[in-house]
Amino acid sequence: MTFLGAAQCVTGSMHLVEIGSQRLLLDCGLVRGHRDEVRYRNTSFPFDPVTLDAVIISHAHIDHCGNLPNLVRQGFRGPIYCTPATRDLAAIMLADAAEEGPKKDDDFLAYPSSLMNWVPIPYEHDFAISDNVQLRFVDAGHILGSAITVLTFRHAGRTYRVTFTGDLGRRGVPFLRPPSPVPAADLILCESTYGGRRHDTLEMMAAKLSKVVRGTLERGGKVLVPAFSLGRTQVVLHFLQRWMRDGILPRLPIYVDSPLAAHIAAVYQSYGDAFEHLPAAGLPPVHYFRSPEEAREVSMLPEPCVLVASGGMCEGGRIMAHLRLHLDDPRCSIVLVSYQAPHSLGAQLLQLRPTVRFHGRTWNKWAEVVSISGFSGHADHEDFLALLGPALGATGKIRLVHGEPPQAAALAADLQKMGFPDVAVPCREEHVMVA
Repeated sequence: MTFLGAAQCVTGSMHLVEIGSQRLLLDCGLVRGHRDEVRYRNTSFPFDPVTLDAVIISHAHIDHCGNLPNLVRQGFRGPIYCTPATRDLAAIMLADAAEEGPKKDDDFLAYPSSLMNWVPIPYEHDFAISDNVQLRFVDAGHILGSAITVLTFRHAGRTYRVTFTGDLGRRGVPFLRPPSPVPAADLILCESTYGGRRHDTLEMMAAKLSKVVRGTLERGGKVLVPAFSLGRTQVVLHFLQRWMRDGILPRLPIYVDSPLAAHIAAVYQSYGDAFEHLPAAGLPPVHYFRSPEEAREVSMLPEPCVLVASGGMCEGGRIMAHLRLHLDDPRCSIVLVSYQAPHSLGAQLLQLRPTVRFHGRTWNKWAEVVSISGFSGHADHEDFLALLGPALGATGKIRLVHGEPPQAAALAADLQKMGFPDVAVPCREEHVMVA
């Protein structure tokens, strides 16, 4: 196993598995960050894509599948294994990235996903990807279609197992099915995004949001919720509707400014058995804006509302137009429900400073800014310990990826205390032997 992305960071998930002469790539994610560095990382693979036998995609977030177009452009022609829902969502996500690409000079993204060799495999189904390698997906509970990958293979007369968690979801948050326990393996490759951290409980989330929404309503303002279009938006809408129906939140109009989220909502509906449905009776409706003009018109109306918009870290997306209109309005509130990377505008909004700077000017930060962590689709520290616990005693090595060093180190320390014998946080391009 060679760690090629999301090693001591949370972007560009990609890991190379070599079994004899076979080469399998776990995820092919896009790297985000400073422009010059990431363009080189995204266009230059540390291997020849032609030599890959297959790619396995854990889920449809761009940091896990977004560099597939470049891989194919550089000669990869093998199968791409994923769950059916991931195939459908990835097609939408890659099309959206390609549409945005030329504006950002990222033309290497503009490769039709329909030309890729997708092979959808349902959960809990054993699939032979070669004579000596078997693939199985189990539900990771992170977003629709997200999967823990289990590879079982024979080499040199022995049988080995590798488990890759992808991104793990939370326990006890009724919407998607809960994440499965992580299967034991000779090597477990586990994400660690929220190692050492604990999310708000549902009760804490409801209480915090109720206080914000009721206060904003009394002031006559608007509640702005920046949210990533895939995963976070669907969870936020679910609980907004649930809590308004149950009287926990005051009933307000709910708007969504994200064309991508509208397309994703249709895919979620087509997999209706994969998540919890709320009875339509008594639910406040959700209105998706059709155009930026319609969004701006509603955003400028005097009536209070809840407005969910794309751009979870406020680094781009439709939320920027609404921040320009309302950030300096003390009647309004901004509810951050996503991870805020260091130096992002979202992280700056959380700082105790009276102003922030974006789009070439300084803005007064007079709107109330609140962070509610419980909407996260990622496992927290306690979730990790519970989900990995059943693998204790039958697992050889654990390598923690997809986490900043402090978070990965905190999780590694507690896993070692539990009794896992070999836990480490690899650097990029580091190798580990499964045997």
